[in-house]
Amino acid sequence: MQQEPIQERDFDGLEREAVYLVTSSDQPPIWALADIGRELETTDPDALVRPLVHAGLLNRTSENYVFATPAAFKWVKLVGHVV
Repeated sequence: MQQEPIQERDFDGLEREAVYLVTSSDQPPIWALADIGRELETTDPDALVRPLVHAGLLNRTSENYVFATPAAFKWVKLVGHVV
């Protein structure tokens, strides 16, 4: 019997969703990492946020909160919210 391949979520897609989440005007401006994990249904929100922080799209506080940078808002404005 063949095993079905495990469906993995698109990591780039999750990163886009995270940026859209923290730049959304109907959401709070600052997010706890745990809340991002719950909202995007990922078990490792730190691994999701880390590349976005290094890319300059998110800032991270010492208490594990993140918020969007002006570059993130500009990126969303340029690309639009396309999922």
